[in-house]
Amino acid sequence: MKEKEIADRRNFLKGSMAGAAGLVVASTTSVALGAESGKKQKPALATDGNVTNKVDVLVVGGGTAGTIAAIQSGRAGAKTLLMERNSQLGGTTTTGGVSFPGLFDAWGKQVIAGIGWELVRESVELDGGKLPDFSKVPDRHWKNQVRVNQFLYAILAEEKCDQAGVQIAYYEFPQSIAKTTAGWQVDCVGFGTSRRVLCKQIIDCTGGAEVVGMLSMPRLRGEETQPGSMLFKLDKANNPGRPNGPGSGLLDSLYIHGADSTNSRTVTAANLTGRKAVLKKVRATKKRLMHLQPEAGFRESYRILGETVITEGDYTSGRVFEDAVCYAFYPVDVHKGTGFAALEYLERGIVPTIPLRALIPKGSRNLMVAGRCVSSDRYANGGLRVQASCMAMGQAAGVAAALAAVRGTTPLELPLSEIHKLLREHGAIVPA
Repeated sequence: MKEKEIADRRNFLKGSMAGAAGLVVASTTSVALGAESGKKQKPALATDGNVTNKVDVLVVGGGTAGTIAAIQSGRAGAKTLLMERNSQLGGTTTTGGVSFPGLFDAWGKQVIAGIGWELVRESVELDGGKLPDFSKVPDRHWKNQVRVNQFLYAILAEEKCDQAGVQIAYYEFPQSIAKTTAGWQVDCVGFGTSRRVLCKQIIDCTGGAEVVGMLSMPRLRGEETQPGSMLFKLDKANNPGRPNGPGSGLLDSLYIHGADSTNSRTVTAANLTGRKAVLKKVRATKKRLMHLQPEAGFRESYRILGETVITEGDYTSGRVFEDAVCYAFYPVDVHKGTGFAALEYLERGIVPTIPLRALIPKGSRNLMVAGRCVSSDRYANGGLRVQASCMAMGQAAGVAAALAAVRGTTPLELPLSEIHKLLREHGAIVPA
């Protein structure tokens, strides 16, 4: 009898475990690596860590500008590698949480379009949100900023990279860069990975022109930098993809004074400071913490000294540079002290432009930047650094680098008409 009871219990347990396993399988969606392309993946070996890539264009930094630069380079037919030290694309829009990029319009018309706008538009549409009517000039500039679902934006960006043939390398960053007869040799490292990249062109989209700094080229920076921000939401859930205004669920923010994105130590300090401040606020308000970005957002770092330096006067007068490759539009926005910035609004009808030479470090070849490290003085940068303008710069740099790689030349020697032509073909709006 005892033996029978034991056997019955064993059979019961076996059946229970099988049933439980079935429940787990039934309720969990699993995706194998390479399944979407039908490729069977082999287990990684320890010897797989040494990798060499030979590409036309290397984009360093997969943030606001770098993502667009890489997609554009790939779509233009250049073999492109996009390197990002973090775990996702989008930078300030996603990891930093400033998920309301702008401005794409000025004075009743759209002035920035192309790949950046394509990503923003699709993020909003897929999220069931609504786009603003750019034909209407708002009484406050922020009313035409487009709120996006930062999570959708990041994975849509990956999809577009894949469709453009762009290879992505997360968790990696250059350690040394050397000139070669064909372009550059860039030695990079990530955990478990040592990668050598042989490329014809580099686009530095690191935000602080870190590649330019590694090459000992001059960079600009003031004694004071704008505070960073830690974005979060208490009590009510964030509601991305919806218009700004009361009840929209827009993320809250706390200033992090002295925030510096120069290196891992200063970024760590900014993140720790921001999180401590959020925790203090939670305890003080006794509200639930519904959302917290994984990293602080940074407004200001190094800027390059380019072939042209955009001044505040150039920006606020709407100077149309002879080699202009895109528009920009935003008030001069320099944060300091404990409150919001005292914005310097552009006069009606003024739409600034960005020249190709401001994307090229002075005296360099086969090297460009895009994003907030554009060659500019501090106050011009206060308007240029916003996401829509960075996206436009990224697309222009992607076109110029891809064309230069194919032609075996450097971006500054390309006919401007060819850069404009390819930008228009890919949906960008080019200054007349």
